[in-house]
Amino acid sequence: MTLRVLVADDQAAVRQGIVLILGSAPGIEVVGEAADGEEAVRLARALRPDLVLMDVRMPRLDGVSATAAVTREQLAEVLVLTTFDFDAYVFGALRAGAGGFLLKDSDADTLVAAVRTVAAGEGTIAPAVTRRLIAEFARTAPRTPSPAAARLSALTPREREVLAHIGAGLSNGQIARRIGAAEATVKTHVSRLLAKLDLRSRVQAAVLAQESGITPETF
Repeated sequence: MTLRVLVADDQAAVRQGIVLILGSAPGIEVVGEAADGEEAVRLARALRPDLVLMDVRMPRLDGVSATAAVTREQLAEVLVLTTFDFDAYVFGALRAGAGGFLLKDSDADTLVAAVRTVAAGEGTIAPAVTRRLIAEFARTAPRTPSPAAARLSALTPREREVLAHIGAGLSNGQIARRIGAAEATVKTHVSRLLAKLDLRSRVQAAVLAQESGITPETF
């Protein structure tokens, strides 16, 4: 099945480069391009892509607000692009439900792999900053009790264990090896715990695990 991607970036040269890379990757089709956040949301509604590759700094409507609109309406998965690994816009986009983020200087293979991963609902963060980002995100999050935290009691012991590994920045494959389960089973656990906690993304689940002190060492 072909993976349909919408690319949103206000820099034409960057956008064209991304389109060229993705367009040459097997099984990926770039179905649209947007130069600002408003256009990204409009095209997401019209085209219903599998994934929106979203620059976080754009005119008219920034990438954070555009991400919130896309995820709220469940139009597509969102992978945000940024120049800096600790960009305040990135935190906003992740809180808004983006499935992950990637640095703009990532190589072509990393870009394609991230697009495939986030489109599949697994989520990704630039590997070099995964744990640092999650920890910083948790540290800067509002200190008011999270509605999701109140729902933790609804998780089964296995789902809590999977949540702990998500918080440690592990992928589904890595979690499967750690807990001795099939990767498909882990994916099911992730989907169920996100639904029970009413979270939009794996990254939000990772932050909740950090904030709640749920770590692999507790299992």
